[in-house]
Amino acid sequence: MRPRRPEPQVYSIDYDGRRFSPVPADAGPPTIAHYHQDQELVWAEFGGGEVLLGSLTGTTAADGELRFAYCMVRAGGEVVTGICRSMPEVLPDGRIRLTEYWRRFGAGSSSGISTLEELPPEPESPLRNGR
Repeated sequence: MRPRRPEPQVYSIDYDGRRFSPVPADAGPPTIAHYHQDQELVWAEFGGGEVLLGSLTGTTAADGELRFAYCMVRAGGEVVTGICRSMPEVLPDGRIRLTEYWRRFGAGSSSGISTLEELPPEPESPLRNGR
């Protein structure tokens, strides 16, 4: 009799409205990604620091893995494209850490591992009654 395989862990993370930034943060303004989600479809816009503008589009699987393609324009005008797999981890304070396994295409092709952590929610701005 064959041993039973363990059931895959199912994550129910909703990325909609979450913000992430690289860890450790570089000196200067951070790059911040604003995530959105509709069912298994996940996308984000990001910018700041050395990134003028970037976007990613992909999917999330039942085991929590994110798979996406990305494109960004760096401060020097370089256009960078690639693919990425991200594995989520829930931190003790409830925020999400993403370990990213990425690969860049083109003349500066490379691959590596990066870490992003969820930023705390932005405080609500008080209404100013038109002032």
